[in-house]
Amino acid sequence: MNRHQDFNTFMKARQHAASAYVSGNATPLARVVALESQATFMGPGGGAVQGTDAVWSRYESDARLFEAGSTSEFEILDMAAGDTVAYWTGYQKAMAHMKGKPDAIPMTLRVTEVFRLEGEAWKLVHRHADPLAEVKR
Repeated sequence: MNRHQDFNTFMKARQHAASAYVSGNATPLARVVALESQATFMGPGGGAVQGTDAVWSRYESDARLFEAGSTSEFEILDMAAGDTVAYWTGYQKAMAHMKGKPDAIPMTLRVTEVFRLEGEAWKLVHRHADPLAEVKR
C-alpha cells in the first residue's frame, strides 16, 4: 500500500474539514482528529491543550466562534508521510466571519500538523498554529 498517496487523498479531506471549521462546523474535523493516540493543540491565541478529549472539546468550542460564509485554504510548503507518521507545514489563509463582528477578518496562520495512523486512517495528533507576523526590514 502506498501510504504517501493515501496521505495526499487524506489531505483533501483535511482541507475540507478546515473549510467547514471556519464556517462554524466542526463535524468534518471530528472524522480526522485522533481518538486513540495522544493529542496536543497549540492554538493561535496561545496556550496548549493535551489529551484527546480536551483537544476535541477545544476544537468544538473554537468552531462556534465562526459563522457561515468563511473561507480557508492551505498553502503547503512541505509535507511527507512515512509508514505511521505524516506531517504538513505551511500557511492557512482564511477570510473568517466571526460571531459579533460585522466584517470578515483576514487571517494567515503559520501551521504545523502531525498525523499518526489509527488503524488504516490518518488522524490529527498535533496542531500548532499562530498568526503570521509581518516582518519589517
